[in-house]
Amino acid sequence: MPFNTALTRALGIKVPVVQGGMQWVGYAELASAVSNAGGLGILTALTQPTPEDLRKEIRRCRRMTPNPFGVNLTLLPALVPPDYGAYAQVIIDEGIRIVETAGNSPGPVIKKLKAADCIVLHKCTTIRHAASAAKMGVDFLSIDGFECAGHVGEHDLTNFILLSRARQSLGVPFIASGGFADGHGLAAALSLGAEGINMGTRFMCTVEAPIHNNIKEAIVQAQETDTELVLRRWKNTSRLFANKVAKEAVKVERESKEGKFEEIAPFVSGKRGRQVFLNGDKDYGVWTAGQVIGLIHDIPTCDTLVKRIEREAIETMRKTSSLVTGEDAVPRPGGGAALGQNVNNPEAELYGVGKAKL
Repeated sequence: MPFNTALTRALGIKVPVVQGGMQWVGYAELASAVSNAGGLGILTALTQPTPEDLRKEIRRCRRMTPNPFGVNLTLLPALVPPDYGAYAQVIIDEGIRIVETAGNSPGPVIKKLKAADCIVLHKCTTIRHAASAAKMGVDFLSIDGFECAGHVGEHDLTNFILLSRARQSLGVPFIASGGFADGHGLAAALSLGAEGINMGTRFMCTVEAPIHNNIKEAIVQAQETDTELVLRRWKNTSRLFANKVAKEAVKVERESKEGKFEEIAPFVSGKRGRQVFLNGDKDYGVWTAGQVIGLIHDIPTCDTLVKRIEREAIETMRKTSSLVTGEDAVPRPGGGAALGQNVNNPEAELYGVGKAKL
C-alpha cells in the first residue's frame, strides 16, 4: 500500500480519495465502484425520499462492495426540512461508521453520530466554520475551496489559501475538496498538509456514475470557465454548470429591481435539475459542476481513474523529491553556467545576485 495517511488509516482505504456526496448522483452504483477501486465511495442520504429508502440503498451498496463506504448527510434550509434525525438513525442502525456531513447547524446530528462511534467528515468553506466543527468533535474536516461545485460559501476563498490556513491553525486532520481531478492534485494537496482529497465532479464523469452519458460528454467538452455562480444575492451561492437556464437565472438575479426569490425560483428548481441527469438534456434545468470540469477529458471507469490518480501522485511526489539536492550541493543553472555569468539570462545580475548590490 503506497499511501499511509491519517485518512487511509482511519477509513481503511488504499488511496486517499473520497467521492463526495452528490444529490441525484450518490447512489450505490457509484459509491460501490469507488470503494471497490480503493477509494471511499459515499451514498447521498437525501437522494432517497425516506429514511427507509436509505436503509434499502445502504444494503444494496453493501451487496456490491465488501469495502468501506460512507453516507453523506447534508443539512440545508428548507420550508419542510427532512427528518435528519431519522436519516442519521438509519445510518447508525445499518452499521455505517463513516459519515460525511455538511450544511447549517449540524451540531445535533454530529453529536448523535459521534455518540454511535461514527467517523465524521465535515465539509466547510471557511476556517471559522472549520474551527466550530472541530469543537463539535468531527474526525476530519473537508476543506471546500471556492473552485468547488454546489455551495461555495460567500467568501470566495480558494483552496491554495484555505488549505494552508487549515494547516496553520486547525488541530484536526483535513481533506482537500474542490478543484481536484488527478494525481497531480492529490500530490499537491498532500504537500499542503491535507490527508487526502474529495472529488465530486470528476466522479460524475465516470462509467459507473448513474447519470445520462450526454451530461458526461458535456463535462468532457467544457472549459474551466463554463460555470456560473447563482443565488449570490440571497447569500446562498451555488456553482452550477453554465447552461442556458443557469445563465438566465443569473440575468434575472442581476437585473431584478425587487430581488424577490420568487423571480428566480423557477430557474433553480431541483426537480428540473434531477431530470437533466435522466433525460440527458444539459439545458433542461440547473445542475452543479465545479471549475475542475476544465481538467476532465475522458469518461473512465472508477477503477481506471483511481489507479491513474494513484500512479500520477506517486510519480509526481517522486519527481518533486528528486529536485531536492544534498545540503552542500550548489545548483548550477543553465547546464553548468555559474550564477551571475549571464549565460542564459542577460538580466540575471539585476534580478538575481546583483539585485542585492543596488
